[in-house]
Amino acid sequence: MVSHNELLKLIPHALHETNLPLSGKQSGKVRDWYDLSDGQRLIVTTDRLSAFDRVLAKVPYKGQVLNQLSNWWFEQTQDIISNHIVSLPDPNASIVRTAEPFTVEVIVRGYITGVTSTALWYRYSLGERDIYGYRFPEGLQKNARLPEPIITPTTKGGVTGHDERLTCAEVVSQGHLDANTWEQVQTAALAIFKRGQEVALKAGLILVDTKYEFGRAADGSVVLIDEVHTPDSSRFWKADTYDARFAEGQDPDNFDKEFVRIAYAEKGYRGDGEIPSMPDELWASASERYITIYELLTGKTFEAGSYPIEERLLANLKNTGVIS
Repeated sequence: MVSHNELLKLIPHALHETNLPLSGKQSGKVRDWYDLSDGQRLIVTTDRLSAFDRVLAKVPYKGQVLNQLSNWWFEQTQDIISNHIVSLPDPNASIVRTAEPFTVEVIVRGYITGVTSTALWYRYSLGERDIYGYRFPEGLQKNARLPEPIITPTTKGGVTGHDERLTCAEVVSQGHLDANTWEQVQTAALAIFKRGQEVALKAGLILVDTKYEFGRAADGSVVLIDEVHTPDSSRFWKADTYDARFAEGQDPDNFDKEFVRIAYAEKGYRGDGEIPSMPDELWASASERYITIYELLTGKTFEAGSYPIEERLLANLKNTGVIS
C-alpha cells in the first residue's frame, strides 16, 4: 500500500491527460482514447475524478486502479458474457476491439441509498413511491437492502440526451434496443451483479449498486465494455460494520466515489453552481480507498506504476509494438 504521505506528495502530479504521437485523440471525463488500426482502440484511464457530471480533481493512481481492477473483473465474468479487451500494454492503458455502445447504460441496484437527485433514497425521501417503474413500499430505511436487485436504465450521456432515466419497458418502446437484445442485456447484467456481490462478500465488502455498459462488436455479438465493478462505476460498503451502522441509522463505511459525493453534499453542493474547494487530504483519502478496494477484491498487493506516467506509457507502448 502506498503511504498516505506519499499520496499527498503525488497529488500535483496525478495524470490529467495523455499526449501521445497518435492521431484521433478523444477525451472523456476520466479517460482518453485513440483509434488504432484493425478495428482496435487504445484507452488510457487517467487520474481525473468526476462526480455530479463534472471533473472535480485528480486522485493519485486512480487510473491504474480502474484499469487493472476492471480488467480483472472482465476475466471473472467472461463466462457470463464476452468483453472488448484485447490486451493491457500498461497499468493505465488497455487495447480493446471497437464496439458500438448501446444508447442505454444499465444501473443495477441492490440497496436503497444515495445522495444525488437521481438516487433511490433521495427520491424516496421526498415521498416518491413509484420510482423507475418499480413500486416501493412504505417504511423503508435509508441504506436498506432491496428484496431483489433491480435494473434502472439510463440514456448514455452525449448520445440521446444526458442521463435521462428510463424504465425497463421504455428501453424497448423508445427504440433503444429490441426486446431480444434488451432481455440478453438484463440477464447478463443481473448475473454479473450476482457474481460481483459474491466475490465482494468474500473480500469483506458489499457491492451496493453499479453501472454496466454494453455494445455490439463488429461480429454482431453483444459485449461488455467500459469498466466493471470499480470504485468509479460501483458503490462498495464495508460488510462487517454494515449491520451495526444500519441499526444505529448511520451511513455505512464506503470505499468508492460516494465518499467524495458525500463530502461535497455536506457543503451543499450537488452539481450546480461553483465547485467548492476541497483539501488535498480528501483526494489522498480517496486514493487510499481506491487502492484498498483493489487489494481486497483481487487479493493482490497494488504495484504502483511510475510517475510521470506519460513517459512510462510511451515506453511501454513502444516495447509492445503499439507505437513504432
